[in-house]
Amino acid sequence: MKVLVTGGAGYIGSVVATQLLEAGHEVTVMDNLVTGRTDSVPEGAEFVQGDIKASAEVLGRGGYDGVLHFAARSQVAESVAKPEVYWDNNVSGTLALLSAMRENGVGRIVFSSTAATYGVTGDGPITEDTPAAPINPYGQSKVAVDYALQGEAAAHGLAATSLRYFNVGGSYAGRGELHDPETHLIPNVLAVAAGRRTSVDVFGTDYPTHDGTAIRDYLHVADLAQAHLLALDAVTPGVHRIYNLGSGTGYSVMEVVKAARAVTGHPIPVNPLPRRAGDPAVLVASSDRIHTELGWKATAPLDQIVADAWTFMKSFIS
Repeated sequence: MKVLVTGGAGYIGSVVATQLLEAGHEVTVMDNLVTGRTDSVPEGAEFVQGDIKASAEVLGRGGYDGVLHFAARSQVAESVAKPEVYWDNNVSGTLALLSAMRENGVGRIVFSSTAATYGVTGDGPITEDTPAAPINPYGQSKVAVDYALQGEAAAHGLAATSLRYFNVGGSYAGRGELHDPETHLIPNVLAVAAGRRTSVDVFGTDYPTHDGTAIRDYLHVADLAQAHLLALDAVTPGVHRIYNLGSGTGYSVMEVVKAARAVTGHPIPVNPLPRRAGDPAVLVASSDRIHTELGWKATAPLDQIVADAWTFMKSFIS
């Protein structure tokens, strides 16, 4: 297939683009480079620097079979401070992309979504039937796109799938997590071992969990990318599907720290802090639906995720 990967110069998009090329697909990466990096674009992919709202210019060349859509702003705190940016980029940008797809006969899309669509849930595994109740503009913008995809599928026969991720880590083919500012736990823990931080902040040590710290679901970026390739092949005209992507296994903050200590050999001091408002004790995904329907299952354990993330980070240590 010939596919357009929007946001393909970012962390997850670049890994998916790499695996698409490895699978024999023809790939165009489109990215405005606000957060993406040109050195993440895999060799063999055409690169177009541009905003998603200009996607009609790329799709207008013809011959495209599908789109993998990663182009979005994704910082929760920023979305609260600047909601208009998230509505403009994540929602208006996607509507422009969908219009360009209709005009150029591109009938399939896989959308990069998020567990932030669910908001604050109970402690049980989150399924796709858990009501969407996002508590910030980032999650709200992603739910809005899901509704847009649902409408496009019903009205225009679009074949669409939304993949809702939980926590992603690791690296693949020299591509890993490099954000500024960095808000994710694994790179922040490893930054201590790399000498970039003196300690890692641990928000909440009194949760009702086995060690008092919050439990989250972690997924290797390579496993995540494989789910996108499977979804791209399996989309059905006129149908919008939603799948959760997670390992189904929860790890506490301190278990992540301990894994990083074992991988790096560094003591990694922690800085205990009060809980953050809105942070639940446990967030774990049920990925039974995508396993049953597409045969996908996460395979990488936490220590491999951390080890691969460390390999990537070490390549940037001067």
